[in-house]
Amino acid sequence: MTPRERFNAEAAKRILITDGAFGTEIQNWKLDEAAYAGTLGLSHDQKGNNDILAITKPEVPETITREYLEAGSDIVSTNTFSANVISQADYGAEHLVREINVESARIARALATEYEAKDGRPRFVAGAIGPTNKTLSLSPDVNDPGYREIDFDYLKGVYREQIDALLEGGEGVGVDFILIETVFDTLNAKAGIMAAIEAGEDLGRDVPIMMSMTLTDLSGRNLSGHTVEAFWHAVRHAKPITIGLNCSFGAEQLRPHVKTLSAIADTLIMIYPNAGLPNELGEYDEQPETTAGLVGEWAVAKQVNVLGGCCGSTPAHIKAMADGVRGLEPRAVARPEVRTKLAGLEPFTMAA
Repeated sequence: MTPRERFNAEAAKRILITDGAFGTEIQNWKLDEAAYAGTLGLSHDQKGNNDILAITKPEVPETITREYLEAGSDIVSTNTFSANVISQADYGAEHLVREINVESARIARALATEYEAKDGRPRFVAGAIGPTNKTLSLSPDVNDPGYREIDFDYLKGVYREQIDALLEGGEGVGVDFILIETVFDTLNAKAGIMAAIEAGEDLGRDVPIMMSMTLTDLSGRNLSGHTVEAFWHAVRHAKPITIGLNCSFGAEQLRPHVKTLSAIADTLIMIYPNAGLPNELGEYDEQPETTAGLVGEWAVAKQVNVLGGCCGSTPAHIKAMADGVRGLEPRAVARPEVRTKLAGLEPFTMAA
Protein backbone atom coordinates (compact mmCIF):
# COMPACT_ATOMS: atom_id res chain seq x y z
CA MET A 1 0.00 0.00 0.00
CA THR A 2 1.11 3.55 -0.67
CA PRO A 3 1.31 6.06 2.21
CA ARG A 4 -1.91 7.67 0.95
CA GLU A 5 -3.73 4.33 0.95
CA ARG A 6 -2.41 3.34 4.39
CA PHE A 7 -3.34 6.70 5.86
CA ASN A 8 -6.86 6.70 4.43
CA ALA A 9 -7.36 3.15 5.70
CA GLU A 10 -6.38 4.15 9.25
CA ALA A 11 -8.45 7.34 9.11
CA ALA A 12 -11.52 5.30 8.22
CA LYS A 13 -11.19 3.40 11.51
CA ARG A 14 -10.65 6.17 14.05
CA ILE A 15 -9.72 9.77 14.71
CA LEU A 16 -5.97 10.06 14.20
CA ILE A 17 -3.61 12.12 16.32
CA THR A 18 -0.80 14.28 15.04
CA ASP A 19 1.89 15.81 17.24
CA GLY A 20 2.20 19.14 19.01
CA ALA A 21 4.52 22.12 19.04
CA PHE A 22 8.26 21.94 18.52
CA GLY A 23 9.17 25.59 19.01
CA THR A 24 7.75 26.01 22.50
CA GLU A 25 9.05 22.59 23.52
CA ILE A 26 12.56 23.48 22.34
CA GLN A 27 12.38 26.69 24.39
CA ASN A 28 11.95 24.54 27.49
CA TRP A 29 15.46 23.15 26.93
CA LYS A 30 16.85 26.67 27.52
CA LEU A 31 19.70 26.14 25.08
CA ASP A 32 22.45 28.72 24.77
CA GLU A 33 23.88 29.91 21.46
CA ALA A 34 26.74 27.42 21.59
CA ALA A 35 24.29 24.53 21.73
CA TYR A 36 22.54 25.76 18.60
CA ALA A 37 25.76 26.54 16.73
CA GLY A 38 27.65 23.36 17.55
CA THR A 39 30.94 23.08 15.68
CA LEU A 40 29.65 24.39 12.34
CA GLY A 41 31.58 27.65 12.58
CA LEU A 42 28.78 29.77 11.15
CA SER A 43 29.21 33.54 11.00
CA HIS A 44 25.79 34.41 12.47
CA ASP A 45 24.34 33.94 15.94
CA GLN A 46 22.33 30.69 15.80
CA LYS A 47 20.22 31.05 18.94
CA GLY A 48 16.61 30.43 17.98
CA ASN A 49 17.45 28.49 14.83
CA ASN A 50 15.42 25.47 15.93
CA ASP A 51 15.76 23.61 12.64
CA ILE A 52 19.56 23.42 12.79
CA LEU A 53 19.37 21.29 15.95
CA ALA A 54 18.89 18.26 13.68
CA ILE A 55 22.59 18.67 12.91
CA THR A 56 24.08 20.26 16.02
CA LYS A 57 22.01 18.73 18.83
CA PRO A 58 19.81 15.96 17.38
CA GLU A 59 18.89 14.62 20.80
CA VAL A 60 16.55 17.62 21.20
CA PRO A 61 14.21 16.91 18.23
CA GLU A 62 14.64 13.17 18.85
CA THR A 63 13.46 13.48 22.46
CA ILE A 64 10.52 15.73 21.58
CA THR A 65 9.41 13.43 18.75
CA ARG A 66 9.66 10.41 21.02
CA GLU A 67 7.55 12.13 23.68
CA TYR A 68 4.81 12.82 21.13
CA LEU A 69 4.84 9.20 19.99
CA GLU A 70 4.63 8.07 23.61
CA ALA A 71 1.66 10.43 24.05
CA GLY A 72 -0.22 8.68 21.23
CA SER A 73 0.66 10.46 17.99
CA ASP A 74 -0.06 8.61 14.77
CA ILE A 75 1.71 11.33 12.77
CA VAL A 76 4.96 13.07 13.63
CA SER A 77 6.20 16.08 11.72
CA THR A 78 9.75 17.01 10.93
CA ASN A 79 11.28 19.95 12.78
CA THR A 80 11.75 21.85 9.51
CA PHE A 81 9.31 24.75 9.65
CA SER A 82 12.05 27.23 8.71
CA ALA A 83 14.43 24.87 6.91
CA ASN A 84 14.48 26.79 3.64
CA VAL A 85 16.98 29.20 2.09
CA ILE A 86 14.84 32.28 2.78
CA SER A 87 14.48 31.62 6.50
CA GLN A 88 17.97 30.19 6.95
CA ALA A 89 19.48 33.32 5.38
CA ASP A 90 18.75 35.07 8.68
CA TYR A 91 21.29 32.70 10.24
CA GLY A 92 23.81 32.52 7.38
CA ALA A 93 22.99 28.81 7.05
CA GLU A 94 21.49 28.65 3.55
CA HIS A 95 24.06 26.06 2.47
CA LEU A 96 22.80 23.65 5.16
CA VAL A 97 19.18 23.48 3.99
CA ARG A 98 19.48 20.07 2.35
CA GLU A 99 21.35 18.55 5.30
CA ILE A 100 18.89 19.94 7.86
CA ASN A 101 15.92 18.48 6.01
CA VAL A 102 17.55 15.11 5.32
CA GLU A 103 18.58 14.71 8.96
CA SER A 104 15.20 15.87 10.28
CA ALA A 105 13.41 13.36 8.05
CA ARG A 106 15.80 10.63 9.19
CA ILE A 107 15.11 11.35 12.86
CA ALA A 108 11.32 11.33 12.45
CA ARG A 109 11.32 8.25 10.20
CA ALA A 110 13.54 6.19 12.54
CA LEU A 111 11.28 6.89 15.51
CA ALA A 112 8.06 6.30 13.55
CA THR A 113 9.43 2.95 12.39
CA GLU A 114 10.49 2.06 15.93
CA TYR A 115 7.06 2.75 17.42
CA GLU A 116 5.20 1.01 14.60
CA ALA A 117 7.33 -2.08 15.18
CA LYS A 118 6.37 -2.09 18.86
CA ASP A 119 2.61 -2.40 18.42
CA GLY A 120 1.93 -2.74 14.71
CA ARG A 121 -0.03 0.51 14.56
CA PRO A 122 0.99 2.54 11.49
CA ARG A 123 2.90 5.74 12.15
CA PHE A 124 3.33 8.44 9.53
CA VAL A 125 5.87 11.20 8.92
CA ALA A 126 4.88 14.63 7.62
CA GLY A 127 7.54 16.90 6.16
CA ALA A 128 6.73 20.31 7.62
CA ILE A 129 7.08 23.34 5.38
CA GLY A 130 6.44 26.81 6.75
CA PRO A 131 5.36 29.90 4.82
CA THR A 132 8.76 31.69 5.02
CA ASN A 133 8.88 35.34 6.07
CA LYS A 134 8.05 36.59 2.57
CA THR A 135 4.64 37.05 0.96
CA LEU A 136 3.77 36.84 -2.72
CA SER A 137 0.37 38.52 -2.39
CA LEU A 138 1.27 41.66 -0.48
CA SER A 139 3.85 44.42 -0.73
CA PRO A 140 6.13 45.04 2.27
CA ASP A 141 6.34 48.69 1.14
CA VAL A 142 3.23 50.73 1.94
CA ASN A 143 4.38 53.34 -0.57
CA ASP A 144 4.67 50.84 -3.42
CA PRO A 145 1.76 48.35 -3.41
CA GLY A 146 3.03 46.67 -6.58
CA TYR A 147 6.44 45.79 -5.12
CA ARG A 148 7.28 42.19 -4.25
CA GLU A 149 10.47 40.98 -2.57
CA ILE A 150 10.35 37.64 -4.39
CA ASP A 151 8.35 36.11 -7.25
CA PHE A 152 6.39 32.89 -7.61
CA ASP A 153 9.04 30.94 -9.51
CA TYR A 154 11.71 31.81 -6.96
CA LEU A 155 9.57 30.65 -4.04
CA LYS A 156 8.62 27.48 -5.88
CA GLY A 157 12.33 26.75 -6.25
CA VAL A 158 12.91 27.41 -2.55
CA TYR A 159 10.20 24.93 -1.65
CA ARG A 160 11.42 22.41 -4.21
CA GLU A 161 14.87 22.29 -2.63
CA GLN A 162 13.31 21.58 0.77
CA ILE A 163 10.82 19.03 -0.54
CA ASP A 164 13.45 17.09 -2.49
CA ALA A 165 15.54 16.76 0.67
CA LEU A 166 12.58 15.66 2.80
CA LEU A 167 11.70 12.98 0.25
CA GLU A 168 15.27 11.79 -0.22
CA GLY A 169 15.73 8.06 0.06
CA GLY A 170 12.29 7.08 -1.21
CA GLU A 171 9.21 5.62 0.47
CA GLY A 172 9.82 4.34 3.97
CA VAL A 173 12.99 6.41 4.28
CA GLY A 174 11.96 10.00 3.60
CA VAL A 175 8.68 11.56 4.67
CA ASP A 176 5.23 10.20 3.76
CA PHE A 177 3.55 13.56 3.20
CA ILE A 178 4.45 17.17 2.52
CA LEU A 179 2.72 19.37 5.12
CA ILE A 180 2.30 22.94 3.84
CA GLU A 181 1.30 24.57 7.11
CA THR A 182 0.52 27.91 8.72
CA VAL A 183 -0.62 29.26 5.36
CA PHE A 184 -1.07 33.01 5.77
CA ASP A 185 -0.70 33.69 2.03
CA THR A 186 -2.60 31.44 -0.37
CA LEU A 187 -0.23 32.26 -3.25
CA ASN A 188 2.73 31.10 -1.17
CA ALA A 189 0.85 27.85 -0.59
CA LYS A 190 0.29 27.46 -4.32
CA ALA A 191 4.05 27.72 -4.89
CA GLY A 192 4.50 24.92 -2.36
CA ILE A 193 1.81 22.85 -4.05
CA MET A 194 3.46 23.17 -7.46
CA ALA A 195 6.85 22.28 -5.99
CA ALA A 196 5.42 19.14 -4.36
CA ILE A 197 3.58 18.07 -7.50
CA GLU A 198 6.67 18.53 -9.66
CA ALA A 199 8.81 16.66 -7.13
CA GLY A 200 6.39 13.74 -7.24
CA GLU A 201 6.34 13.74 -11.04
CA ASP A 202 10.14 13.66 -11.19
CA LEU A 203 10.22 10.78 -8.71
CA GLY A 204 7.46 8.94 -10.54
CA ARG A 205 5.30 8.51 -7.44
CA ASP A 206 2.46 10.04 -5.51
CA VAL A 207 3.55 12.69 -3.01
CA PRO A 208 0.48 13.41 -0.82
CA ILE A 209 0.06 16.99 0.34
CA MET A 210 -1.38 18.13 3.65
CA MET A 211 -2.66 21.73 3.67
CA SER A 212 -3.17 23.81 6.78
CA MET A 213 -4.38 27.41 6.80
CA THR A 214 -3.84 29.90 9.59
CA LEU A 215 -6.41 32.60 10.35
CA THR A 216 -5.13 36.05 11.21
CA ASP A 217 -8.37 37.60 12.46
CA LEU A 218 -11.61 36.45 14.03
CA SER A 219 -13.57 37.05 10.83
CA GLY A 220 -11.96 33.87 9.50
CA ARG A 221 -9.48 35.11 6.89
CA ASN A 222 -5.80 34.59 6.35
CA LEU A 223 -3.39 37.48 5.74
CA SER A 224 -3.96 37.43 1.97
CA GLY A 225 -7.67 37.89 2.69
CA HIS A 226 -9.15 34.49 1.86
CA THR A 227 -11.98 32.99 3.84
CA VAL A 228 -11.78 29.33 4.81
CA GLU A 229 -14.16 28.35 2.00
CA ALA A 230 -12.31 30.43 -0.61
CA PHE A 231 -9.02 28.90 0.48
CA TRP A 232 -10.45 25.40 -0.04
CA HIS A 233 -11.64 26.33 -3.51
CA ALA A 234 -8.16 27.66 -4.30
CA VAL A 235 -6.24 24.52 -3.28
CA ARG A 236 -8.68 21.65 -3.87
CA HIS A 237 -7.10 20.94 -7.28
CA ALA A 238 -4.03 19.59 -5.47
CA LYS A 239 -6.14 16.75 -4.04
CA PRO A 240 -4.66 17.18 -0.55
CA ILE A 241 -4.86 14.17 1.72
CA THR A 242 -5.88 16.55 4.53
CA ILE A 243 -7.10 20.13 4.68
CA GLY A 244 -7.38 22.08 7.88
CA LEU A 245 -6.39 24.84 10.24
CA ASN A 246 -3.47 25.31 12.60
CA CYS A 247 -1.92 27.93 14.85
CA SER A 248 -4.25 30.95 14.62
CA PHE A 249 -6.10 31.22 17.93
CA GLY A 250 -7.17 28.69 20.48
CA ALA A 251 -9.68 25.96 19.69
CA GLU A 252 -12.63 27.95 21.00
CA GLN A 253 -12.18 30.70 18.39
CA LEU A 254 -11.78 28.18 15.56
CA ARG A 255 -15.10 26.40 16.22
CA PRO A 256 -17.24 28.03 13.47
CA HIS A 257 -14.48 27.73 10.87
CA VAL A 258 -13.94 24.03 11.58
CA LYS A 259 -17.67 23.49 11.08
CA THR A 260 -17.60 25.33 7.75
CA LEU A 261 -14.61 23.45 6.39
CA SER A 262 -15.89 20.08 7.57
CA ALA A 263 -19.11 20.53 5.60
CA ILE A 264 -17.48 21.35 2.25
CA ALA A 265 -14.19 19.45 2.00
CA ASP A 266 -14.17 16.13 0.17
CA THR A 267 -11.01 15.05 1.95
CA LEU A 268 -9.88 14.49 5.54
CA ILE A 269 -9.95 17.36 8.05
CA MET A 270 -6.88 17.97 10.28
CA ILE A 271 -7.04 20.66 12.96
CA TYR A 272 -4.23 21.51 15.36
CA PRO A 273 -4.78 24.79 17.21
CA ASN A 274 -2.62 26.66 19.66
CA ALA A 275 -3.09 25.87 23.33
CA GLY A 276 -5.25 28.95 23.78
CA LEU A 277 -3.93 32.47 23.42
CA PRO A 278 -0.56 33.51 24.89
CA ASN A 279 -0.45 35.59 28.05
CA GLU A 280 1.32 38.93 28.36
CA LEU A 281 4.66 37.09 28.67
CA GLY A 282 4.06 35.13 25.49
CA GLU A 283 3.47 31.89 27.38
CA TYR A 284 0.56 29.49 27.01
CA ASP A 285 -1.51 28.74 30.09
CA GLU A 286 -4.27 26.52 28.68
CA GLN A 287 -4.15 23.17 30.42
CA PRO A 288 -4.18 19.85 28.52
CA GLU A 289 -7.64 18.85 29.71
CA THR A 290 -9.07 22.19 28.57
CA THR A 291 -7.62 21.96 25.06
CA ALA A 292 -8.62 18.30 24.80
CA GLY A 293 -12.15 19.13 25.87
CA LEU A 294 -12.51 21.86 23.25
CA VAL A 295 -11.18 19.83 20.32
CA GLY A 296 -13.12 16.87 21.62
CA GLU A 297 -16.33 18.77 20.85
CA TRP A 298 -15.42 18.64 17.16
CA ALA A 299 -14.76 14.92 17.45
CA VAL A 300 -18.13 14.27 19.09
CA ALA A 301 -19.79 16.33 16.31
CA LYS A 302 -17.93 14.22 13.72
CA GLN A 303 -16.27 17.26 12.16
CA VAL A 304 -12.63 16.09 12.24
CA ASN A 305 -10.41 13.22 11.17
CA VAL A 306 -7.07 14.29 12.67
CA LEU A 307 -6.38 16.32 15.82
CA GLY A 308 -3.21 17.74 17.33
CA GLY A 309 -1.66 20.88 18.73
CA CYS A 310 0.34 23.90 17.62
CA CYS A 311 2.05 26.64 19.67
CA GLY A 312 2.04 25.99 23.39
CA SER A 313 0.87 22.40 23.09
CA THR A 314 2.90 19.72 24.84
CA PRO A 315 3.02 15.92 24.93
CA ALA A 316 0.54 16.16 27.81
CA HIS A 317 -1.90 18.04 25.56
CA ILE A 318 -1.52 15.38 22.86
CA LYS A 319 -2.06 12.55 25.35
CA ALA A 320 -5.20 14.23 26.68
CA MET A 321 -6.53 14.54 23.12
CA ALA A 322 -5.69 10.92 22.28
CA ASP A 323 -7.39 9.69 25.45
CA GLY A 324 -10.40 11.93 24.91
CA VAL A 325 -11.25 10.84 21.36
CA ARG A 326 -10.46 7.15 21.74
CA GLY A 327 -13.41 5.12 20.50
CA LEU A 328 -15.16 8.02 18.78
CA GLU A 329 -16.13 7.66 15.14
CA PRO A 330 -14.19 9.76 12.65
CA ARG A 331 -15.84 12.30 10.37
CA ALA A 332 -17.28 10.97 7.14
CA VAL A 333 -15.75 12.76 4.15
CA ALA A 334 -18.17 15.30 2.70
CA ARG A 335 -19.67 14.65 -0.74
CA PRO A 336 -20.62 18.11 -2.02
CA GLU A 337 -22.56 18.51 -5.23
CA VAL A 338 -20.50 18.86 -8.39
CA ARG A 339 -20.22 22.53 -9.32
CA THR A 340 -17.55 24.86 -10.69
CA LYS A 341 -16.14 26.49 -7.56
CA LEU A 342 -13.76 29.43 -7.78
CA ALA A 343 -12.18 31.83 -5.36
CA GLY A 344 -11.31 35.46 -5.15
CA LEU A 345 -11.18 36.61 -1.55
CA GLU A 346 -14.68 35.16 -1.26
CA PRO A 347 -15.83 31.76 -2.58
CA PHE A 348 -17.74 31.66 -5.83
CA THR A 349 -19.92 28.75 -6.91
CA MET A 350 -21.18 28.77 -10.48
CA ALA A 351 -24.89 28.08 -10.82
CA ALA A 352 -25.99 25.04 -12.77
